[in-house]
Amino acid sequence: MTSSAPLDHAAHAAARAALIDGPGPLGRPRRRALARLTDDWLAALLAESGAPGAGVALVAVGGYGRGELSPRSDLDVLLLHDGPLAPDLPERIWYPVWDAGARLDHAVRTPAEARAVAAADLKAQLGLLDARHLAGDQALTAALRSAVLTDWRASAPARLPELRELSRERAERHGELSFLLEPDLKEARGGLRDLVVLDAIAASWLADAPRDGLDAAALRLADVRDALHLATGRATERLSLQDQDQVAERLGVLDADALLRQVYEAARTIAYAGDVTWRAVDRVLAARTRPSTVRRGFAFARRGTGAVTRGAVERGAVERRPLAEGVVEQDGEAVLAQGARPAADPVLPLRAAAAAAQNGLTVSYATVRRLAAECRPLPVPWPDEAREQLVTLLGAGEAAVPVWEAMEAEGLITRLLPDWERVRCRPQRNAVHRWTVDRHLVETAVRAAAMTRRVARPDLLLVAALLHDLGKGWPGDHSEAGEVIVRDVAVRMGFPPEDVAVLAVLVRRHLTLIDTATRRDPDDPATVEAVTKVIGTLPELELLHALTEADALATGPAAWSAWRASLVDGLVTRVAAQLAGGAGETAQAPPTAEQERLAVEAARTGEPALSLRAQAEGARPGTEPMGVELNLAVPDRPGLLGTAAGVLALHRLAVRSAGLRELDPIGAGPVLLLAWRVATEYGELPEASRLRADLRRALDGSLDVARRLAERDAAAPRRKGIPTPPPLVAVAPAVASATATVLEVRAHDAPGLLHRIGRALDDAGVRVRTAHVSTLGAEAVDSFYLTDERGLPLTPQRAGEVASAVRAALG
Repeated sequence: MTSSAPLDHAAHAAARAALIDGPGPLGRPRRRALARLTDDWLAALLAESGAPGAGVALVAVGGYGRGELSPRSDLDVLLLHDGPLAPDLPERIWYPVWDAGARLDHAVRTPAEARAVAAADLKAQLGLLDARHLAGDQALTAALRSAVLTDWRASAPARLPELRELSRERAERHGELSFLLEPDLKEARGGLRDLVVLDAIAASWLADAPRDGLDAAALRLADVRDALHLATGRATERLSLQDQDQVAERLGVLDADALLRQVYEAARTIAYAGDVTWRAVDRVLAARTRPSTVRRGFAFARRGTGAVTRGAVERGAVERRPLAEGVVEQDGEAVLAQGARPAADPVLPLRAAAAAAQNGLTVSYATVRRLAAECRPLPVPWPDEAREQLVTLLGAGEAAVPVWEAMEAEGLITRLLPDWERVRCRPQRNAVHRWTVDRHLVETAVRAAAMTRRVARPDLLLVAALLHDLGKGWPGDHSEAGEVIVRDVAVRMGFPPEDVAVLAVLVRRHLTLIDTATRRDPDDPATVEAVTKVIGTLPELELLHALTEADALATGPAAWSAWRASLVDGLVTRVAAQLAGGAGETAQAPPTAEQERLAVEAARTGEPALSLRAQAEGARPGTEPMGVELNLAVPDRPGLLGTAAGVLALHRLAVRSAGLRELDPIGAGPVLLLAWRVATEYGELPEASRLRADLRRALDGSLDVARRLAERDAAAPRRKGIPTPPPLVAVAPAVASATATVLEVRAHDAPGLLHRIGRALDDAGVRVRTAHVSTLGAEAVDSFYLTDERGLPLTPQRAGEVASAVRAALG
């Protein structure tokens, strides 16, 4: 470009001011117009400087190189040359920029120098990936761009891990944009800098980000930054509290809360895209380390199906390990099995999520999208399996968070829980809270997952933790609103009325213990009485105590301390003492006609008698069978419980509940009756005839169940899975039963768990008179009523020895 007249800097400044402050275009059109105006100005400066027509070029890099400028953005400019340069040439360009008050980040280099700097400095290399010609020798700029891209693609396998580490360190310094009350729009995780990282990964040709919603998220954050620059008059990236109302007004947003919610939604889209993309990078880099005997090829995913892998990848036999019905592990992610039918299986999203979380995996992007597109909504009330899978997902603790985020990114969470939409991305303007409302609920469930050994109903604890603040999306007291919401949600989930009532109490009173303990005199009898009026049972108190602690821990460091914990513990102890006294052995329901028939048959023949039938969930019309109801009657003999449980484990049947009792139907001696509810881990249910045959072989000794289980585990060792709290094995107080010693076992459910407990009790030489076995999500809560050989309760010493033996058997 040549100039016949001196450059009018005042005219440029006036045009720039008109673009920023005038009634012209906003958002991206204004940013592009500002970039074009600046391009013309810098091109004129180069022409006026007397630079030769060849061998010199002015190049925009970094954010300016992407062709958009916010009102207070820096100008990242490279003066590129391929030979001797007049010593004063750079100053003839830079000084007018400085005189105009622009923030300039400049450099003067040859192409070889620029490439050398990029090779040594990853940030410089990223800036050059966005190089854009402004003026001068266009061929020089094109040659540099081509060389830089070639260098980047060649070095990407080595440099991407470095880029990932830089991104991780930046996130640790600046936090997560989605949860900060005063976020850094650029540097926080999910911010504008992460978009640059995603573009760099795409330029490597190794992987690409899922693009759905990404451009809209980028536009939203850029528009907010524009408004922030104009509101403050500074080149700031931090959206401070005192500026949020002005920024919201400039953008035409209702208020600061609505503004933050939009920012958080955009940041979550970007952060999730980053997670998906980095997993794709990991897969590609891992594939490069596989043996060279595997065939190489190129894989291109269609737009919208997931992260696109465009580089050389390894193609060979892909290992797929079953996780649950319709779900397998592949390349470190949970994906759908080849025979899965999402359209015919509305529980599949929850089953896939639970299986992934329990195995420390996440659900693949393509799988989540397919589930969102094809799965029908759950029927109302939910099938029993859906409720159990939700509890299993929440019970995974920390491992549930990335799975939940993946589900939420595709709208599956609000489909399951429509009330979730009101709290999603909702800010909490309280310095004590570190999370948005929705993430606080998930974090509370994470904390509660570590407390499942403390309560007899871990399922109610986890669901209450997830739902306790849903009322914050409604006007008025959030505890009162939450009680109304949770009653409706719990009924839709299929909880029975008594459980709905407990969940309602937990949500309505989730602040009662902490408020009472810190504001009332704990030694005043009226304080204890006030709590017992609203918390009427020991199980409710036990659940509320755990929920109180989980809620406080998930709020932030300032919400829980040793002092607060001691106050709450003291109050709970006093309330529990007042509520105690009515706990005793619960009467069992009478046996059914089918169970009595089996007991008579077993007593007459001296052989085991059993029946199996498919069970419809909750006996609701129109529901699909979810498992098997198995009734087994056997003349009393040692080791029955462990043997039968082992046979079920051999057939990959998970015990959801079980009961054991003694009957003497014809006066010929006791018969043990076991009533089971079981479900398959994956695959088809076993044939009844085969299961019956194996049960009889195990009972007569011709089938060594323990050896067969050990052989199977040795041949296909299970994935380590997620960390879980250690098992709790305890002898209940004598008040629990006047005729037996009650042993309580709470543990993470696993194949063969009941078999190991039963063998330990058999080896200890005690009789199991009655047993109540429940699997609630991924947690087993079992009670065994034990007697000695004479039918009497165990002595305290022997009870302790039996508990130790069971504890050792569980490892």
